Amino acid sequence: MLAAVSIQGGAALAKSLFPVVGPFGVSALRIGFAAVILALLWRPNVRAHTRGELGLAVVFGLALGLMNLSFYASIERIPIGIAVTLEFVGPLGVAVLSSKRKLDFLWVVLAAAGILLIAPIHGANSLDPLGVGLALLAAGFWAAYILLGARVSRAFSGGQGLAVGMIVAALVALPIGFAQGGADLLVPTTIMLGLGVALMSSAVPYSLEMMALRRLPSKTFSILMSLEPAIAATVGFLFLREALTLQQLLAMTLVIAASVGSSLSAGR
Repeated sequence: MLAAVSIQGGAALAKSLFPVVGPFGVSALRIGFAAVILALLWRPNVRAHTRGELGLAVVFGLALGLMNLSFYASIERIPIGIAVTLEFVGPLGVAVLSSKRKLDFLWVVLAAAGILLIAPIHGANSLDPLGVGLALLAAGFWAAYILLGARVSRAFSGGQGLAVGMIVAALVALPIGFAQGGADLLVPTTIMLGLGVALMSSAVPYSLEMMALRRLPSKTFSILMSLEPAIAATVGFLFLREALTLQQLLAMTLVIAASVGSSLSAGR
């Protein structure tokens, strides 16, 4: 729960920096600092791995970097709570597609109903379609991150695979971030806030999640993780004044229910 609050608090802090350096600039700061922190923490030894393992880590890092860039671009256009809800389509899709249970069809229906409610094409409560598309794109990269991350965790010890992936992600994000943010990225205040985003959104929650996974069954962890859209909506309302309509809250509830149901019905 602390990890979820930290991640969404970091997203709110990141969004407050968008007027200064843009979403890509903030993403570059977050990923760049996270790469430095993880590299110092895990000190990955790339010479100890094969080309195939390193190639896997590179693809993993590309998914990680593009996931962050597309998510930050989405929350520039739509509320954080809605973006996180749409992004959850990624892990939910991985869970459902990896199962052959008929019951999982119900979770697909619930999630689809939530998405249709949360992102109406027309009407007074319609959302920016590009923002919705970017959130769904982030969902796709999140799904790839999960599938690749499982293989990377088996190929590398500890957090070395994550450190290598984050370095690759930084190499992707930094040129794009500097192209948008320019010299404003080097202002001391911006650098300090960017470090705060990196700590809250990457270093601290990833460490807390690793500690939680050692103490909790994966099913329990998944159910608690399913509450992130609600936490994101709460953080967005408290710190960014992003109020959601009843229809959007209902849609979020459907997606959370689908995620919880998928976790409860999952096999070993």
